[in-house]
Amino acid sequence: MVAKKTSILAVDDEPRLLRMMELILKANDCQVITAKTGEEALAVFDITTPDLVLLDLKLPSMDGYSVCRRIREFSHVPIVVVTAIGDNGNKVKLLEAGADDYITKPFPAEELVARVRAVSRRAQHSTANHQMSGFQSKDMTIDFAKHQVMVGDHEIKLTTVEYRIIAYLAINAGKICTSNDIIEAVWGDDYIGDGHILRVNITRLRNKLGDNGKNPKYIQSRIGLGYMITKD
Repeated sequence: MVAKKTSILAVDDEPRLLRMMELILKANDCQVITAKTGEEALAVFDITTPDLVLLDLKLPSMDGYSVCRRIREFSHVPIVVVTAIGDNGNKVKLLEAGADDYITKPFPAEELVARVRAVSRRAQHSTANHQMSGFQSKDMTIDFAKHQVMVGDHEIKLTTVEYRIIAYLAINAGKICTSNDIIEAVWGDDYIGDGHILRVNITRLRNKLGDNGKNPKYIQSRIGLGYMITKD
């Protein structure tokens, strides 16, 4: 059986850069669909349902942040944002918008391919690890197949990053997960040591779950060690 090629939606309003990314990815056995605007990207996404989105941050009319948030309303597909050098300070903002990773222009072909492969691998690994059909801790339940988190009868709307954190903790329920373990599983090796990103997302996650940080019901802190969820 021939392995299915990874389908990538590449979005950029610079024709030369878009063509370069297309040639690089096709040379590395990927199927590439292109779009030049945010509106076109959303329309193409709806028709093609790609395996990964490579998204320029500065697009005309609808920027990359907006496109990322719109996609996150209905899909957990991996998203790699393409930024200019001056945009690096927006790393946390990009990840909070739902991006899985980012790459800075100008970039060599090898880095583009490495980023795409790393994000795809993490997404596949995350899916493969969900061998349990579901998980429950007190009145919180997780349906891994649907990527759905419920507290009581209410569905909790999470970003992709927030979902991956809670899913990782649930898969490892009863164990203390170090901050670097969680960061590596959710964001990859490049972010190890960046505890701020994790703390911001843990706080957001607790707020959405109605979890009191000082006396948490679901996500337990172990000072100096990491976080854990207890099994029922």
